[in-house]
Amino acid sequence: MLVIVGRIGRAHGIKGEVGMIVRTDEPDLRFADGARLVTVSKPPKTLTVAASRWHSGRLLVKFAESPDRTAAELLRNLEVQAEIGADERPEDPEEFYDRELIGLKVRTTDGVEAGEVIDVIHLPSQDLLEIRRPAGNAVLVPLVEQLVPEIDLDAKYVTVADRPGLLDPEGAEVVPTDPDGER
Repeated sequence: MLVIVGRIGRAHGIKGEVGMIVRTDEPDLRFADGARLVTVSKPPKTLTVAASRWHSGRLLVKFAESPDRTAAELLRNLEVQAEIGADERPEDPEEFYDRELIGLKVRTTDGVEAGEVIDVIHLPSQDLLEIRRPAGNAVLVPLVEQLVPEIDLDAKYVTVADRPGLLDPEGAEVVPTDPDGER
């Protein structure tokens, strides 16, 4: 199964290195020398990691297929995927692959069915679960322990601690303002 592990950033230097926007918790494994990655493009390209290194908090990757800066620039903004076995799991039991979460049923801490996870959105600050509600609309829930206290892959569900407006945006608390616009 192919899983997105990063997005290629701008070229670094003249020897074909690129900055990598990492989308995996295992970058040293996914971008190890010799690793083969597949681009999300038409047609897809297979790239072989020739070398990778950390520089100023950023992962730099040299692909065998990009011998110089010009070739590296052509790869910019392409997402790359790694082949991950269907039974493979992250080392940390508190980490999950997106594919493991998509399709899980969602229920509240009170046991009320609340929908299904349809996507995992990765933002710089945190990840979000996109949940299709029974009414058909979708909501985004931050994937943090305070709001998602339990994920049970064996039982195939996610527990969400419902807060006003979280699962039902229409039910959000309205904070009254005074006539001067102050809260």
